[in-house]
Amino acid sequence: MQFPVNPIAFQIGPFELRWYGLFLALAVVWLIFWVWLQIRKGAKITTDTMLTLALVGIPSGVIFARLIHVFDNIVVAKLHPELALSGKVIDYTQNWSSIIGGQGLTAWGAVLGASLGCWIYCKIAKIKIGYVFDLIAPGIIMAQAIGRVGCLLNGCCYGTPTTLPWGLEYTNALSLGFGAGVTHPTVVYEIFFNVLAFVALLQLRGRLKPQGSLYLVYLSLYSVWRLGVDFLRDGTPFLFGLHQAQVISIVILLIAVPWMAMNTRFGKRDLEPVPIENKGLKEEPTKAG
Repeated sequence: MQFPVNPIAFQIGPFELRWYGLFLALAVVWLIFWVWLQIRKGAKITTDTMLTLALVGIPSGVIFARLIHVFDNIVVAKLHPELALSGKVIDYTQNWSSIIGGQGLTAWGAVLGASLGCWIYCKIAKIKIGYVFDLIAPGIIMAQAIGRVGCLLNGCCYGTPTTLPWGLEYTNALSLGFGAGVTHPTVVYEIFFNVLAFVALLQLRGRLKPQGSLYLVYLSLYSVWRLGVDFLRDGTPFLFGLHQAQVISIVILLIAVPWMAMNTRFGKRDLEPVPIENKGLKEEPTKAG
């Protein structure tokens, strides 16, 4: 199947807006809307906390997404100089100023960076971390699905060559996938997976104890997915012939799965799980008498 879409949504003079950036913005808006919707439905978190988490999580996610991309390129360029010479990767040690920029972000960097920023804020503000992370877990995986639509239109993150009838060929010269031939539509695969994972997480909400277990399920599901799908995705070897995302996925699975095996239990759904009261959570009014 040919995919002729122009990755540039519109251009005014020197300014251009790519579909990639537009859908990343939509993903962030969706995640904020998701948390706000849960608050409207009775989630024990304040809107001020929601906005502060967004102000902390968004920049920390972008910074980490960029840093992991840069680190990945530096390691690969040192281990495989021929890839740097061919332009497949960038050796940022030869041009440190080029580190600052938006071209080149990683999904795992965004997830882990935003998680770290929110975790630090919750610790400082004495907010129940597990409750907050379980609240946002389904919203995150759907936000990733939205963001991947931008990847599809941008032509990045394409797969390895295939002869399957649903193989995708980017035919627009401005597309990042132009010239790659007919490839696995790995971005489309991931969009479908993320939507299915969103449904699964909704079904598990309120059933897993202790708090934070649902978030670890989300991390584990996405880790298994990235570990597998990256074998069909164009990329550069990072360690032991695996992509950087696969290595990160293995590390996360080695931490999350044993923790869940020892601690997580499945039970009857709590319709309105109430966490320990603290400053970032809404308090129920007390009845007189």
